Amino acid sequence: MSIRFTPDEAWAFVERAHTGILTTLRADGWPVTLPVWFVVLDRTICCTTPTGTKKVARVRRDPRAAFLVESGHAWTELAAVHLTGSIAVVADEPTESAVRQLFEAKYAPSRVASDRMPQAAQRAYSDRVTLRFTSDDRILSWDNSRIPLRD
Repeated sequence: MSIRFTPDEAWAFVERAHTGILTTLRADGWPVTLPVWFVVLDRTICCTTPTGTKKVARVRRDPRAAFLVESGHAWTELAAVHLTGSIAVVADEPTESAVRQLFEAKYAPSRVASDRMPQAAQRAYSDRVTLRFTSDDRILSWDNSRIPLRD
């Protein structure tokens, strides 16, 4: 019995998730873990963030990163996929355009209209950069629902 996802199952699980947890590294090596909205593009994780954030500075300084999605409340429902790899700022318009379209399809119902935000938030979110996380071949995953329980 295996509670692990196959690679195809793992990527399908990631794609269905609403929010991911991205970990990047500070200059002193300590991890910073933050929730992000994201989309999957060709088995990479793409997110956007305001250009001037510390997250962007961390990514530019050290591309090592990790990404996690999880679900479940009861022990028998717990499932997760953890990926390790590298992350970079996207510099090509075709990728940025594809990410914008995927974000619109996935998150349009969850967004707040920018005119409802304070001016400072509008300014911060008006200039965004796309980040792209590429996982290595290691996929750590589990799905406790696959554990056969006794009556």
